[in-house]
Amino acid sequence: MTQYQDNLPKSAVAKFFDGLEENVIAAILGVMTLITFVNVVLRYVFNHSLIWGLEVVLILFAWLVLLGISYGFKKTSHLGVDALINVLPTRGQRLMAVLSALACLAYAMLLMKGAWDYWAPFAALQPTEGRWFPLGFTENVRDRAFYITDQVPMLGIFRWLEDAINYGDSYDKLPRVVPYVIIPFSAALMLLRVVQATIRILAGKQSSLIVSHEAEDEVERVAHGEYEE
Repeated sequence: MTQYQDNLPKSAVAKFFDGLEENVIAAILGVMTLITFVNVVLRYVFNHSLIWGLEVVLILFAWLVLLGISYGFKKTSHLGVDALINVLPTRGQRLMAVLSALACLAYAMLLMKGAWDYWAPFAALQPTEGRWFPLGFTENVRDRAFYITDQVPMLGIFRWLEDAINYGDSYDKLPRVVPYVIIPFSAALMLLRVVQATIRILAGKQSSLIVSHEAEDEVERVAHGEYEE
């Protein structure tokens, strides 16, 4: 049983989504940096600022973190404590990996439900019934489609939301449903990644959900001169 390797052969579709995901994350980080830099220059040089800059950066940071969670599961790059697991025999390590994967799977499913239930009212949709598992949709839940951001201006490409969820009333600021859409999207993506990782663990293609320490072991061996030319 080996740690999941990112350099295994991939299909064209897998490569496309790998590149797309990485480019989106890089673009978010780049835009955050650019807005912050421009705001600093405007403030200290021109005594001016982008009033919506800080809020946009905060929104993008939340997007970055939420997308990064699923990306970490995809690349097996999440950190964890495996000191006790490593002292177990191979069968014990595999059992613990399966149990941890199932626990993460259960958590991801609950998170998906909670993410939808939180976001749905902002989109004039109904949250689900049931405390732990969705048992259908509730009725007559007051929607929050009229909630807007504090300073982010309304973009023309989202004007269709006014008729779709806001009963034709115009938005003077960006409605919260737009930045909050990352919550159910990232939860669904994380659930998908945990399912994929669990399948790899059950198939013996991945040893755990956390990053391997094999590279650290190799570096330590080289430092102690265990490898000779």
